[in-house]
Amino acid sequence: MSDMNKEFAGQVALVTGAASGIGRAVALLLHARGASVVAEDRNAIVQNLARPGLVPLVADIIEDGAAEAAVAMAIKHFGRLDILVNNAGIILNKLLIDMTREEWERIQHVNVTAAFLHAREAVKAMIPNGAGAIVNIASYAAYQSFPTISAYAASKGALAQLTRTLALEVIDHGIRVNAVGSGDVVTNILNEIVDDGPAFLASHGETTPIKRAAQPEEIAEVVAFLASSRASYMVGSVVMADGGMSVTAG
Repeated sequence: MSDMNKEFAGQVALVTGAASGIGRAVALLLHARGASVVAEDRNAIVQNLARPGLVPLVADIIEDGAAEAAVAMAIKHFGRLDILVNNAGIILNKLLIDMTREEWERIQHVNVTAAFLHAREAVKAMIPNGAGAIVNIASYAAYQSFPTISAYAASKGALAQLTRTLALEVIDHGIRVNAVGSGDVVTNILNEIVDDGPAFLASHGETTPIKRAAQPEEIAEVVAFLASSRASYMVGSVVMADGGMSVTAG
């Protein structure tokens, strides 16, 4: 077994939105590298990830008590919590003038409020250990935008600022907080908006400087790096993994 395969041995991770896409790839990668993992998702297919050292949790991350239950499950099954990956997210493509308050608030609840709640509970569990890592999945939309993504862009901008501020609050406890500014990734996030979400994202990725979308496993590698001791000097960073989209003119 290589050192990389043992990188997270003895550590426990909680990953939200783990049923598919980036979350699934992260949960499997951390597990493959030695971590015990709680994989949380509202979709029951997350149960297919069950295996020794990887426990699925079917839960809606925005419900009261969900964050507390997820952290409690990590401690119950594995005795501690070392890593939190706030991955779960949704998007809405609609002009602001056509958007309802309920649609706006749903995006904020899932993409920001749930991350706040899970981070708050995770930090409580990490402080006694004097160490920990939180990785939030942000987006190039934290800094750039285009028509129809106002709710999503606002939520990811807020998540980037949550990352920076929380990083300052907890670094004295040995807890590092960073984020990944993800670009187009071939996932199911758009399935409620277009007929074939993965195909749409693959096509949209062709507009980036790298001229393709990412696979979930590519983003998972960045997450694993930020969660690891290899990123020990990174505090409050938003690492762009977007195929160059954030450095284009628009």
